[in-house]
Amino acid sequence: MNLPRCLTCLRIRRLLSVLLVANALTAAPAAESRLYPGLAPVCAPEALKRLLLPNTTIESVVVDEKLNTCLVTAIVTHPPATNRIKVWVGLPLTNWNGRFQGTGGGGFVGGNPGSVRGPVARGFSAGATDTGHEGGSGSFALDATGRQNWQGIIDNAYLGIHEMTVVGKAVTKAFYGKAPRYSYFVGGSTGGRQGLMEAQRFPEDYDGILSACPAINWQRFVPAGLWPEVVMLSTSNFVSKAKLDAATAAAIAASDTDDGVKDGVIDDPLRCAYDPQALVGTKVGGETFTAPDAEVIRKIWQGPRRRDGSFMWHGLERGADMFAYAGTTGSPLKGRPFSISLDYWIYFLAQDAKWDWTTLNHAGFEQLWTKSVEQYGAVIGTDDPDLTRFRDRGSKVIIYHGLADQLIPAAGSIDYYRRLQQRMGGEAKTAEFARLFLVPGVDHGFRGAGATPTGLNEAILRWVEEGQAPEKLMAEKRDASGKVIRTRPLFPFPHVAKYKGSGNPDDAENFISTPPRR
Repeated sequence: MNLPRCLTCLRIRRLLSVLLVANALTAAPAAESRLYPGLAPVCAPEALKRLLLPNTTIESVVVDEKLNTCLVTAIVTHPPATNRIKVWVGLPLTNWNGRFQGTGGGGFVGGNPGSVRGPVARGFSAGATDTGHEGGSGSFALDATGRQNWQGIIDNAYLGIHEMTVVGKAVTKAFYGKAPRYSYFVGGSTGGRQGLMEAQRFPEDYDGILSACPAINWQRFVPAGLWPEVVMLSTSNFVSKAKLDAATAAAIAASDTDDGVKDGVIDDPLRCAYDPQALVGTKVGGETFTAPDAEVIRKIWQGPRRRDGSFMWHGLERGADMFAYAGTTGSPLKGRPFSISLDYWIYFLAQDAKWDWTTLNHAGFEQLWTKSVEQYGAVIGTDDPDLTRFRDRGSKVIIYHGLADQLIPAAGSIDYYRRLQQRMGGEAKTAEFARLFLVPGVDHGFRGAGATPTGLNEAILRWVEEGQAPEKLMAEKRDASGKVIRTRPLFPFPHVAKYKGSGNPDDAENFISTPPRR
């Protein structure tokens, strides 16, 4: 039966709080240099209400002098469709730095007006959009009659962000009398996917893109989120959170020192081969860990497979919190699917708001997963490795992904980047405009035992505006008081940081770049 909506909404709110952490990582407090020193607005804020743009209505203009912000709300339509894409554009009343920043959303949420505050405080004009629907449900994929809402799907997949960018730049130019000299997109999760979609479909929109834990390969990894529940349902063996956590802890303990440092982190989980069979017969709280438990966990780590055993998609890396994908609840235990995956199955695949996920078996999973790839891959997959036009206009992209991501397997980003290298001329040629950084020991919100990457904004600006490619990023771990207790270097994929064998292992200076990953 379907989840109670109150429980689903609670899980979405918790998820969005994680996604906001990912998006906030790049919101450095320091203001960037001003590209047009002394430039002031050329019109009063209220004059923007009369701005004429194609298929666009300026709905409101609100000035907040305390926040030094003018917030413009616009509605974009696409006649004869009846869609309404809401766009918010934030403008600094003073000290505009000459740049525009697009911001992204999380899950099914296209974005929100609050996300422009940070960029505006740093001197950017900034844009956000709801991509045509309100709220975090995937129900927009069906119209009022229960039929597929393709315009809404397209708006959410790519068109809404592009329209936000076009309107945002036009409003910026009207207010200051000059177009932004540089434009950047910053987002994590869905926001990271939105940034890469811009590079693939609309490469002229942005000069620089920061894409954190991107939700690319959407047509594969989102439906794959129901795989653990199908495994447990088909075997009538629902695994408790305590057992999942025990397996995660055991995997970390088994591979922690592979990098030469004991720090509670699996440095390279793709090489971790820990098998949960070792836990069989042990006590976990008041429960006994069983062979069926080990088999469920093994399949979660392995990822979806067809009935003939062939590969479908990647599973979670060892060290990631499995409970997000393999949720259970109640007594006796029953499944509690990941809310975004469940909405996708209901509204995009089954296309039935009353669909009961507990009727799903392995054959049905395989059939509808294949439907997802075939029907939605070209619309929302965001996995096209041909970035020729993006590269040729001189644009740059930094992708970074936590290796303990509990919502989007990092292996999907690695898969995409490898295909990007193959398509764009190899490792060296690709690194001229696109770099991937993998972050050990942190989850989807870049929290965890590992260190959190810092200085992303500065890195993309230096690369775009000064031609200084990021040879490494720095990551920090802080204690509860905010004190830095560990630093680590992050090197561009496929290189990894390796402890040199001497010196303080909590100091980044004592790590070197090692040969490429396999």
